[in-house]
Amino acid sequence: MISVLASIRVKQGQRSAFLDVFKANIQKVREEAGCIEYFPAVDIDSGLPVQCLDPNVITIVEKWQSLEALTAHLATPHMLAYRENVKDMVEDLCLKVLQQA
Repeated sequence: MISVLASIRVKQGQRSAFLDVFKANIQKVREEAGCIEYFPAVDIDSGLPVQCLDPNVITIVEKWQSLEALTAHLATPHMLAYRENVKDMVEDLCLKVLQQA
């Protein structure tokens, strides 16, 4: 199993529109072979002094059975359409693909 954390920085004022497009695609992704978990998350203020808060960052939390399943996911027609639909909303993207140590 692998985990993926995708930090997506959206342009100012685009968070809600981005989340609408993203959420419309979730069910298709969850139906893919190898998808264990897939959801967007946003910062909440926990009051912890070390927390980095950014209202323009959306973190996508994913779990996949294998790297092959993740690779197949990225090539699906619905993901290609999703990337096209959000390209003008996204300012930056940082992807972490992780395995348990």
